Amino acid sequence: MSIRERTEAIERVILSEHAMLAKDSLGRLIPEDQCAIRTAFQRDRDRIQHSKAFRRLKHKTQVFLSPEGDHYRTRLTHTLDVSQIARTIARALRLNEDLTEAIALGHDLGHTPFGHCGEMELDQIHPGGFDHNAQSLRVVDLLEIRTDGRRGLNLTHEVRDGILSHSGGKKPQTLEGQAVSFSDRIAYINHDIDDALRAGVLHPSELPEPYLRVLGKSHSQRINTLIIDVVNQSRGLSQLSFSPEIAEAFIGLRQFMFDNVYLNLDAKKEEKKARVVLRMLYDYYRDHPVEMPEEYFELYQGSEGIEAVKDYVSGMTDRYAVLQFQKLFVPDFWT
Repeated sequence: MSIRERTEAIERVILSEHAMLAKDSLGRLIPEDQCAIRTAFQRDRDRIQHSKAFRRLKHKTQVFLSPEGDHYRTRLTHTLDVSQIARTIARALRLNEDLTEAIALGHDLGHTPFGHCGEMELDQIHPGGFDHNAQSLRVVDLLEIRTDGRRGLNLTHEVRDGILSHSGGKKPQTLEGQAVSFSDRIAYINHDIDDALRAGVLHPSELPEPYLRVLGKSHSQRINTLIIDVVNQSRGLSQLSFSPEIAEAFIGLRQFMFDNVYLNLDAKKEEKKARVVLRMLYDYYRDHPVEMPEEYFELYQGSEGIEAVKDYVSGMTDRYAVLQFQKLFVPDFWT
């Protein structure tokens, strides 16, 4: 018996009847020989963590553009927060932690530079629109190039489903995917409150007291309350949920954040500029596709066409997008 087979046998004994076992995976788009040591989901986790798209997340905006301070969240730190929360939920419910972690690490790989304003801009200007869930799947299926030159990470069906379905109203097929979906919302609402307070966009006195009484006064209390509630509500069941009281408070706090932070003109005052940068880059490479890197121009010349332009621009980090903008549109003597 190989180490992988031993791990698969342990999973069958210790995991919940509702967990997704590695041995029962529906497999990959392109069949591969199994690893002697790692399960299929462990391999997926490793492939995502070693990808270039994952490393680029450290220079992509979460909420605040170019914040003056070292402690604001980035898309990478958000992803790590989601992974930690999701693994806690998965362990408590005896779900497959490896599958959960793989989905969590890959769920935001398709995000644009400049946070959600970049996504909104591409959604407006690109034919067919833009959705970061679908783009994240496109990253792992096609855009990421492995060291041997093959396109795509060839992930398992369950990880791909979790990435595609982590937000937007589509329920993941596995409880592990649902754990990531819940963890994504738990993470971003709470760390965005923390960042908004740090940025002075919110004052502690402005936080809605009725929701804090239910969820907790501090960042750690709220996360703890939400995790414990979803675990207690979901034990032994085939889907995850909050209790009615916690769900009401959480939805209320989320709406408060949309009204006072996500759509706040002071908090988002630089977004108009960022959208101009993204739009001009998109228009430029649409008109000059040959100037894109070879791997994107190759797609453009093939069956992907304008999709490759969207792929290139959406994959940029904030600082790379700004540098490309300066290179293309700002005279040298101004920089």
